[in-house]
Amino acid sequence: MQQQQTGHLSLDGITKSYGARRVLDDIRFDVAPGRLTGFVGGNGAGKTTTMRIILGVLAADDGTVTLGGTPATASDRQRFGYMPEERGLYPKMPVLEQVVYLARLHGFSKADATERATALLTELGLGERLNDKIEALSLGNQQRAQIAAALVHDPQVLILDEPFSGLDPLAVDVVAGVLQTRAAQGASILFSSHQLDVVERLCDDLIIIADGAIRASGSREQLRAQHSAPRWELEGSGDAGWLRTEPGVTVISFEGGSAVFDVDSPDTAQRVLRRAMADGDVTLFAPQRPTLAQIFKEVIR
Repeated sequence: MQQQQTGHLSLDGITKSYGARRVLDDIRFDVAPGRLTGFVGGNGAGKTTTMRIILGVLAADDGTVTLGGTPATASDRQRFGYMPEERGLYPKMPVLEQVVYLARLHGFSKADATERATALLTELGLGERLNDKIEALSLGNQQRAQIAAALVHDPQVLILDEPFSGLDPLAVDVVAGVLQTRAAQGASILFSSHQLDVVERLCDDLIIIADGAIRASGSREQLRAQHSAPRWELEGSGDAGWLRTEPGVTVISFEGGSAVFDVDSPDTAQRVLRRAMADGDVTLFAPQRPTLAQIFKEVIR
């Protein structure tokens, strides 16, 4: 077995019940260093409970959370960063002072903590708001400050619950850039979000949970391939009307030289391509990949 990297986070067989109600059932997935892992599911699906078990805030009834192949300890979790969905910063404390305070709790000197906090808040677009109280910030800027609080100690594992909530599109891009940078530096990042378009654009790996069970997991491209219908898109200079009588082809839509269609086999797709090229120039011939929203709807049915 290949040895896991130090920051490789794994959940194996995690279960959790409250009385007779099982809220997590045999949860298994990995969060790999250097990758952004999106964790999606409806309200009550089990995302936050899973995150709290990873952090050690809740105890699982069964299963293990490992880091680098060994059970995660309290000491390991000191190297985790967490941003809860609910805001937890002191509202009357200035932004910089708040983040410096949290860095010092992780053992940094005042000078190092101040340098780290200032650089991170500036990176997140709050450089001109360092001395403003948290309560004076907009909800979106409070969210940025909360992200800074989770990142200031350079965590090895980063757990973010709805980090893009309340952010406008420009702020989403800023925060996404910060997270991508941290992943490139080797952090293992797990984040939940209801904004499926953001998850699809940002994540390397996906986990879909519903009713406390994992319904799908894998890299973004793996899931797209697994859940793709045999659907193709054609654009060319010829008239695509002939597709309607082509054996093994079901036309979904067509206009002039453009068409979207299903095929009964890869051989049929290649036959269509040859016929289209014989009729004229082909500018596009490609499989249609489902969006994350389409995959999500399919697997939670």
